[in-house]
Amino acid sequence: MGGRGEPSTILDLIGETPVLPFRRIGKDLPYRILAKLEYLNPGGSVKDRIAPVMIDAAEKAGLLKPGGTIVEATSGNTGVGLALVAAVRGYRSVFVLPDKMSAEKIRLLRAYGARVVVTPSQLPPDHPMSHYSVARRLAKEIPGAYYPNQYENPGNPEAHYRGTGPEIDRQGGERLSAVVSTIGTGGTVSGIGRYFKEHRPSVRIVAVDPKGSVLGPYFRTRELVRVTPYLVEGIGEDMVPKTVHYQYIDEFVEVDDRESFGFARRLAREEGLFVGGSSGAAVAGLVRWLSGRPIPTESTVVVLLPDSGDRYLTKFYSDEWMREKGLLDDAGHASDLVRSKEGVPALVSVEPTTVVRDALELLRRHDVSQLPVLAGNENVGSVTEEEILQRALADETVLERTVSAVVGPPFPEVGADASLGELIVRLKESRAVLVRGPDGAEPTAILTRRDLFGFLSHSESPHAV
Repeated sequence: MGGRGEPSTILDLIGETPVLPFRRIGKDLPYRILAKLEYLNPGGSVKDRIAPVMIDAAEKAGLLKPGGTIVEATSGNTGVGLALVAAVRGYRSVFVLPDKMSAEKIRLLRAYGARVVVTPSQLPPDHPMSHYSVARRLAKEIPGAYYPNQYENPGNPEAHYRGTGPEIDRQGGERLSAVVSTIGTGGTVSGIGRYFKEHRPSVRIVAVDPKGSVLGPYFRTRELVRVTPYLVEGIGEDMVPKTVHYQYIDEFVEVDDRESFGFARRLAREEGLFVGGSSGAAVAGLVRWLSGRPIPTESTVVVLLPDSGDRYLTKFYSDEWMREKGLLDDAGHASDLVRSKEGVPALVSVEPTTVVRDALELLRRHDVSQLPVLAGNENVGSVTEEEILQRALADETVLERTVSAVVGPPFPEVGADASLGELIVRLKESRAVLVRGPDGAEPTAILTRRDLFGFLSHSESPHAV
């Protein structure tokens, strides 16, 4: 955190992260944009900065003693920073995360020797099973435990007032006009904001909040709104932490998941910066804010990129995950899959009165393994080759009966405009889906897992933006 000499532990490498100018993103804007690469901290995120400051204060006050346990509620990154401190100083650690956080974060915390407790997402902060409440309870139950509580700990914004703010001041130069940062606990933007209000009050402090969080609306109205779900991790809140100091923030920009993940993927592909969704949100908010020309042209703007992309490989860096969430613009719809089917009619079906032997012949003729059973336009069931053959081995007379004797549950139904994400979800649960026409009345096609795989394997790798 202080001056750089020969480091004695990994903690000495926290801070003094570099800035890098964007070359492609925002190139049409008349500003110099510098990205501050906070993911180059040793634990991979901006949250490394606050961990030693909070623990130093606890040790000094006698709240944490040798052999003690650090317990914290976290979205993952503060936990990693605290796990670094625990590893270096010989503490045990327990971290409580909501279940929407990535598996990579959980594995990373365990790699540092931490115990991880996962709680349900979308619970009110005062709910006994929220990650806040569980962390507080564990801190009381575990002998010698200390709960830093980043949401109230003054060391959170203090770390950025002492470290991040002065670094940005030096790196931004004389033309620095604004600093853009995402907001969660508020420590980063509040600490930086306080520094600049005291030393260079002309520099604008812009907070970027995910849509669905309460922080941006509260800034405007001073009234709490109902939180709505969002997927980006580590930013936004369902309550206003004590570490959010609105008096040091000039403006709020709100961005959605599509923008956040889209810009994160662009940063990797266009700038070579492999970052997390909160970094994408920061850049999305930056571009939206700068598009309104709020500061003089030729000004310098610094945007903080909070964490690394390696903890989101199974989430928004996965095309499949993005499709499931409906966040790929050009992913396709059920009608696209129907048009791509080759060598088989779009819809092959049987009626309840069809003889099982004839149904089996249809299956083999069209090289399919299942058929819907339709009574007029009504979806009344399904038959599969596997079920017919199993039943026939036990009783060969089954082949001469009607399909009513071997009928299974009807396939789920979707409209022709169903997104690829919806199809992926449905086809994980069922081996096929029935597609109805635009008016929803007439069945028009059957789509299987094989159809989905064929469509995806022949499609170009999609881009999020």
